[in-house]
Amino acid sequence: MPRLALLLGALAAGLVLAVAALQVPAARPADAPAEMFAAGRAMQDIRRIAVEPHPVGTPAHAQVRAYLFGRMTELGLAPEVQVGVLSPEASQRLERWSDGAIAGYSRVFNLVGVLPGQDRAAPAVLLMAHYDTSWGSPGAADDSAGVAAILEAVRVLQAEGPFERDLVVLLTDAEELNLDGARAFFSEHPLRDRIGLVINLEARGGGGRAMMFETGPGNAETVALYARAAGQTAGGVTGNALATLVYENMPNGTDYTIPKARGIAGLNLAFIGRPDQYHSPTSTPDALDPGALQHLGDQALTLARLALTAETLPQTTQNVVFADLLGRIVIVHPPAWGWALLALSLAGLGFAGWRWRDEVTPKALGRGALEALFATFVAVIAAFAVRGLAGPMGERYGPGGADLYYTLLRRLPWIEAGIGLALTGLLLALLLGRARLRPRWQAAGVAALAVPGVVAAGPDPMLLVCVAAAIGLAFSPTLPPEARRAGALGWMGLLLLIGLALQVAVPTAAFLILWPASVFAVGLAAAALLTPRFGELRGLAPLAVGLGLVSAWLFYQAHPVILGIGMDLPGVAAVFLLLIGAGARLLAPEPRLTRPLALAAAVLVLAGGAMGLGGRFAEPLPPPAAGGPT
Repeated sequence: MPRLALLLGALAAGLVLAVAALQVPAARPADAPAEMFAAGRAMQDIRRIAVEPHPVGTPAHAQVRAYLFGRMTELGLAPEVQVGVLSPEASQRLERWSDGAIAGYSRVFNLVGVLPGQDRAAPAVLLMAHYDTSWGSPGAADDSAGVAAILEAVRVLQAEGPFERDLVVLLTDAEELNLDGARAFFSEHPLRDRIGLVINLEARGGGGRAMMFETGPGNAETVALYARAAGQTAGGVTGNALATLVYENMPNGTDYTIPKARGIAGLNLAFIGRPDQYHSPTSTPDALDPGALQHLGDQALTLARLALTAETLPQTTQNVVFADLLGRIVIVHPPAWGWALLALSLAGLGFAGWRWRDEVTPKALGRGALEALFATFVAVIAAFAVRGLAGPMGERYGPGGADLYYTLLRRLPWIEAGIGLALTGLLLALLLGRARLRPRWQAAGVAALAVPGVVAAGPDPMLLVCVAAAIGLAFSPTLPPEARRAGALGWMGLLLLIGLALQVAVPTAAFLILWPASVFAVGLAAAALLTPRFGELRGLAPLAVGLGLVSAWLFYQAHPVILGIGMDLPGVAAVFLLLIGAGARLLAPEPRLTRPLALAAAVLVLAGGAMGLGGRFAEPLPPPAAGGPT
């Protein structure tokens, strides 16, 4: 059983490493050394700010503003209140929120303060968060955590300064309505033209690691600053070029949307764990994860310190590829390096194919690639099925509107666990080989698996295409179970075709394919070279080690992906199955283990569906209400 032991050992080690890397740092207490950021001290502000919901126009909103003005005064920021105009759209939304209790409200109140630097003419660094909340939520996370993190970071920086340049603190109003506070500052305030770098703090949940999910255009110098922070921040940093690309193409907006449109460099950070607390009455100080606050604040402090002491602030140059490795270091390289990684992968596959030339034919390679394509389509269907069992999708939210949307957010942990279990079972079943199951039964299984997703998503084009393609591929020629080498090279061939397409079309996103592919290609080449000399166990060990490390990185990346977009785009999880499958294909278990492993695979898939369905019962849908997701 050497292959099965290597396979399970690699995946188990990857999962353990990923879970460890996803942990937040320990929250420092209020009596921590004064030169350190301490979540315990920041929590003192949160307990004052997030006593109750304080949306724009309410008495609680005015009380929070007065408290923050006093805190900024204590910190030597000489604050001022900037009065701006609330847009008609925002005013109408506020009226709907309050059921008409607040009608015709037309003002925003930003709080602006400055920690002076040595060169008052130099471009300034801006720390920004919003102090208003959504209706009905105390907002301990969104965005009292950002506000409190800034106040605690300023306390540390004030003791260290003065720095080379000014630090501007902007606590915006009306972010939850139409970003109108940020809009007022960057269109009217005298300091707007002096801002050289924005560090914006946000939250879409009540815990988890704080992720950097957005930069400005031409981000090479901004990312270089961010990479330097990795070794100086408690818990490291989390962020990658794919996340920034995805966010740029989403309809969402934060306060950084406004300065980014003006071409100002910036870093946008937020934590998105514990999604049940997003815009929820449960977002209280006691429910907030203090470790998430520690991670957010440590990053804000480190980034601000690096920017304030830099000779020059980041300029707009070119976009780069970047991603952190389990939070510890950030790898940064030009997009053109993707071609070198592609060449390395092709060289590794070419060497392995040459060594295995007696059994790896072009026909077998083609069948291996079709096997990988079939696996990808079925993985999309399985992810949609789990998501569909958890509740309706997209435009099918129906009349439940916003209440249903936030209920589905609370189900995200169930959806994530369900997709993970289902895809693990699916991968195991695919590694056992399709040849053992007649094509018509494969097609019937695909059709049955598609039912929950189709019911939940309706005529979703991506899902329907995947269903049709998977049913068609079920009748394609298959590899015999023992053809592991051809299967592995075929999977890798499909992977590199996708990597090539991304490198041509979206080079900053190709790393998600090319980094793992390079590791697996080296592992396959090592297996081809070492197995004849040292036997199967030792020969496959380098590939297994690579699979463990790559799996850890992929599991670590998958968590924020599912929390971020898995509710409406669950099919993205199929990419992770394809990637892990490419490294695992050569480690497919021995034929004599087919029966018990097939049973285990079926149990895992059913357990995944049960998790999705369990979310529906654990977080029941509220009665239909007016409105929709905001």
